[in-house]
Parts: sequence; structure tokens; C-alpha cells
Amino acid sequence: MNTTTLQRRLMLGLGTLTLGMTASTAMAAEPESCQNVRFAEVGWTDITATTALTTEVLEAMRYETRIDTVSVPIAYQGMKNGDFDVFLGNWMPSMASISDPYIEDGDVDRLGANLEGAKYTLAVPQYVHDAGVTSVADLADYAEQFDSSIHGIEAGNDGNKLIQQMIDDDAFGLGDWQLVDSSEAGMLAELGARVPEEQWMVFLGWEPHPMNTNFDMAYLEGTDDYFGPDLGGATVYTNTRGGYAEECTNVAALLENLEFTLEMENQLMATIMDAGADPREAARAYLQANPAVLDTWLEGVSTREGEPALPAVKASLGIGG
Repeated sequence: MNTTTLQRRLMLGLGTLTLGMTASTAMAAEPESCQNVRFAEVGWTDITATTALTTEVLEAMRYETRIDTVSVPIAYQGMKNGDFDVFLGNWMPSMASISDPYIEDGDVDRLGANLEGAKYTLAVPQYVHDAGVTSVADLADYAEQFDSSIHGIEAGNDGNKLIQQMIDDDAFGLGDWQLVDSSEAGMLAELGARVPEEQWMVFLGWEPHPMNTNFDMAYLEGTDDYFGPDLGGATVYTNTRGGYAEECTNVAALLENLEFTLEMENQLMATIMDAGADPREAARAYLQANPAVLDTWLEGVSTREGEPALPAVKASLGIGG
């Protein structure tokens, strides 16, 4: 071997080594602050389910995670203050009045949509719909049967705010009605108590949620000015604290890849709510049974140490192949 050939091979080897080191460094270039990913969760079972799926994957990528259950306003204030990194439940357009000021000020970033085809508006049991209440404009005619009350979920929630705005505006003749603050579980318990006796109730409904199969229910027309068109048709977005995606690029790559489906969320929520499964255990079981979702979620994503994430996550979850 002559000297020129030897020099070329040495240079090629050094170049390959340098490229390998550069790629590894790029994948593992996140600061130490990215090691622990802090989620805001607001007590809605759909966001409980998607947060459980995401944290299960992140921990298999050898990140640490923390989940705090707070109200929607606290979730946004917490992202502004740097207390939370991620919130997976930005329902739009209904949440615009809460989320948009933070996003416009740069305190919160809206990443991609993680769910399409959701809906969020007022609903009634089917027997109430069959009795003639098909639109929000019909409610005032039956004020006595409804006890002039609309049942919402937790105080400060965007849906509750929209209901209160309807009342404050005296929209549809509802000016003397009242909003009943509760919680997702409390509202559904009240609905479950009323349905067997066919007692009347108007409440905040949404999909995905097992309520759509556990109860024979119908959504009310006419709320477009408050909840948006198509029965409160909604898209759910991933939000992060301002600048998080630039700081924690690898975690952000996963977050931007996340796509959930109505079928996926309905299945997980039913397992959590109806079967009483722990959310993380339900998420892990879902991923083990449906590993193909990981192919999309983990494209271009590495573990915390810079290794390809897909094989590492599958190995951690006990998924063969």
C-alpha cells in the first residue's frame, strides 16, 4: 500500500468518525433541563389517555416525566411561568379565549394538531331530543323540565365559560338560567342518575368520550356562535411553553409527530373509565397491541442518549420484531 492510499484511507476514516460523532452529538444535544418532561393535565379522560400514551413512550426513550392535574387556566399560566412544558389538550376553537392570548404573547407555542374530528357542544339524552329539544333555541321553552340549569364540568373550563357567556348574553332566552359547575365525573354521575327515570338534563358533551356509547344522547344544533360550526367541531393541538421546541428538539420531534384518532381515544378512555384501568397500564397495553403507531410517532426521534428511538421503545415495551 503506497503512502497516498494510506493517507486517503486515514482521512476517510477520520471523516466517517467525525460524522458519526457529529450525528450522535446532534441527537443528544438537548440540555440537561430537557431530561424531565413536565405535563399539565386537566382531569379530562381524553387528555389523561393521550398524556399516558406520551409519557409511556418518553420513559421508554429514557426521559423522566411528571404529570400535574390542574385547571385549564392554571395549565396556561404554568406554561407561561415555566412550571409545565407540555399540554396535549388545546381544544380549538372553543379554547381560543383562554389559549390565544398566551400564544400571541409568545408565552405558549401551539405545535401541530394531535386529533382531528372531535366535537364539543351542548347535549341532551335522546329521549329529551325525541320530545322536541333539538336545538339550543328550544331550551327556554322547557325551562321547568331543565330546572333552568345547564350542567358543565370544572370551574374555569372553556366550555363552562362559553355556557356562561350564553347566559350573560341572554342568548336563546337563557338569561335567567344558571350554570352548574361540577367536574367530568360529577356531571356524568348526575347524568347517570337521571337517565333511568328519564329526567331531563342539558349538559356539556364531547367526542371522543365513552359517554357517546354509554348513553343514548344527542347534540344540540344552533350553538355555532359559541361552540363553532358542525356541532362544535374541534381540532385538538399540542401546546408547549414558549421556546420549548427549540430548546428540547428531540422531545419536540416526538410531540410534533403525535397523532391520535377518535377510535384510539375512545378505546383507551373506555378502558380507563369503564374497566377502571390505571391510565399508564392502559396506555402500555394499547401500544403493545398496536405497535404500528410507534413507526410514525418515532420517525426521526432518538432516545435520550442519541440512539434510534423506535427499536429502544419497542424493546422497553416488550414488543417483538
